[in-house]
Parts: sequence; structure tokens; C-alpha cells
Amino acid sequence: MRAPLRSPPGPGAGRHHQFLFALAECVPFAIALLVLLIELTPAHVVYTGPMLVATPALAAVTMGPKGVLAAAGVAVGVSVTTATHNQAWGGQQVYTNFLALLLVSVASFMTSRAARTRRENELNQVRRIATAAQEVLLRPVPDRLGPVRAASMYLAAETGAQIGGDLYDVVQTRYGVRMIVGDVRGKGLPAVRAAAVVLGAFRESVHYEGDLVEVINHCGEALRRDAVVAGLGVGAAGGDDTLLEGFVTALVAQIPDSHHVEVVNRGHPPPLLLRDGAVRPLMPTAPLPPLGLEEFMSGPRGRTDSHPFAPGDRLLLYTDGVIEARDRDNTFFDLPEAMVTMRDHTRQAFLEGLRRALLRHTQSRLADDVAIIVVDRREAGESPENPGTADRTGESL
Repeated sequence: MRAPLRSPPGPGAGRHHQFLFALAECVPFAIALLVLLIELTPAHVVYTGPMLVATPALAAVTMGPKGVLAAAGVAVGVSVTTATHNQAWGGQQVYTNFLALLLVSVASFMTSRAARTRRENELNQVRRIATAAQEVLLRPVPDRLGPVRAASMYLAAETGAQIGGDLYDVVQTRYGVRMIVGDVRGKGLPAVRAAAVVLGAFRESVHYEGDLVEVINHCGEALRRDAVVAGLGVGAAGGDDTLLEGFVTALVAQIPDSHHVEVVNRGHPPPLLLRDGAVRPLMPTAPLPPLGLEEFMSGPRGRTDSHPFAPGDRLLLYTDGVIEARDRDNTFFDLPEAMVTMRDHTRQAFLEGLRRALLRHTQSRLADDVAIIVVDRREAGESPENPGTADRTGESL
């Protein structure tokens, strides 16, 4: 949700960039240390004044105002030490160096402060745009929908991000409550585009396609058309729209008034059903490839599986960012155990507890985006306008 849906750089690239940035931050202080070594050894015949004067300016490039002040302070300290050691006080050169250092430090501080203010304003604007985009793309899930009550949660792995490559939606239709959850291969703005395409197709077809298989196939066709428009296809003029790379794992589910749930799964982790304190996955009877990889389908273009979903049951739809979250020992997060542990929690309390457990398990370092929909089948006799007393407990966090 990339040049076009391509794999993002691996974690090694991020660590390499962090190393280079940290190395650049050390340059001003390394220069000050070099000057100190030169001035305290017989090599002090080398004129080092301009090197010290440059340290605040270099700090302004990679560090904020505090970094500039630190570099200027170190430069002043080195200047005082070397002038005292070399008995240079009283010479015009020393005071000229101090004046130049003062002017460069003040200019660097003001420049760094202005740059930081500008970056913060730009970041705040980007966050406002991202928040608005999230409200359009990932709409809040209504609490009450026909025979069920639902809630959702989204956690972006990228720091400061509001939306990413995961998608979800829940819509009430004449066929029942219909849901989708999916995960776009890759990250970044192209992933957001792919997610928007799939969600747009789902929201359009969900109201007029009676067959759940046709709903998800409509999403796949929309994704492939967008890929061709974006230049990802080959031989479009000749009729070959084959998608070279990039896909979306997704599943759609439908909850009618009867006590069951229908699921069509296209390469996505199976939903989990909590009943009487036990969790079981709703596995597809015939595994199907993700959206965008229809050329690997050898049989029918999908099949709807039906599973019991009785009053009091809880259904969880999620993306692989949950089950593939690892701790420092490389242990995967145990989602079924978390569901059992929090089986008496209301939906919002369950999602908040799950969020905390995930961040605790990964030490707040999610490797992938997380999208979750939790759905409770209402107890018999409970109306949407008068939910049970137990269901209201802990609803607000």
C-alpha cells in the first residue's frame, strides 16, 4: 500500500544509513581533537585556527542547535587550552580566531534553529495530510453492524507514519456484514496506492455483487488494471496484462443473519475464532494465490468457505505483522494465547491490550504494519440499541 510494488530496502540498508549519519555527527568533534593533538605536539607549527572555526558550521549540517552549541563549546575549550599551552595570549591571531569562532557559532546556531523550525512545520503538515488520508483510506469501523459489534486497530511500523501497506474495512450490506483485510507486498507510497485501489474496488463491489468470490475477484482485477496503468504490465497492447511483481494477500468475510461466517481467502493468514475459551483458525479448504498472482490459479477463481459463528463467539481478522512480530530471542508473538488471555475483554479493551502486548514483545520495534478487526457476534436477544451490560464494561479507554 513503489516504484512499482518493488521490495523495500532490507534492514541492512537502514543500519548503513544510520552508521553514516552517526559518523557525520562525530566529524566536528574529531576535528577539534585533531587540532588539540597538533597544538600539543611539535606539529603545532601548522595553523589550525580555520579548522576550529569550521566546527560549528559542520555541526549545523548534521545536528540541531544543541549540537552547534556543543561543538562551539568544544572549539572554545580547545582554543583556550592551546593558547595557554603555547603561551599565545596577547597575540592578534588568537583574538582574531576567537572573534571568527564567535561569529560562525552565532550564524550556525541561528541557521540550525531556523532549519529545525522549518522541518518541524513541514513534518506537522505532512502528519496532518497523513491523518486526513488515513481517515479517507482506513475509515473507522462502526461499533454496531447488524448482528455483530466490531472494532479495528492499525499500527504502522514506520516511525511517524499514519498509513502503510495494510488495509481493512467493514461494511453493512443487503447481503450481510462484509469485511476485508489485506496486506500489500512492500512499503511506502506505492503500497498506499495499491491499498487504496483494493479498498476502492471492495467498497464499490460489496454492495452489488451477491457472490463473495466475485467481490474479491473484482479487487484483483482493479489491482491488475492499476498495475498496467502504472507501467507494471508487459505487452498491455497485445492483451497480456501479466503483473511482473507485487501482490496483495487478502481475505473477505461475510456475516449474514444466520449463525455462520463465510470466508474467501487469497493467500492471507486465516481468521481466528474464539469460542468457549478455545481458539481455532478458519483454514481455507482450497488455498488460493494472493491478488495480483491470478496466473497461478489452476482451478476455479475462488471458493467460499462457511464456518459456524454463534452468539458469544469472537472473530479476529489480522495481517501477518501480528503473528510475525518477534522479540529479541526471535520468538514469534503468540496471538491465539493473547486471545485466550483476554477473552473476557470488550473489543476496545482487547485491542488496547493486544497493542500493549505487541509493543512489549517487540520492544516497540514493529517490523511490519499491523491491521486488526475484532468482531463479536451479539448474544441472542440483544439488540444493537441495547447492548448487554457486560459489553459496555471497559468500552472507553
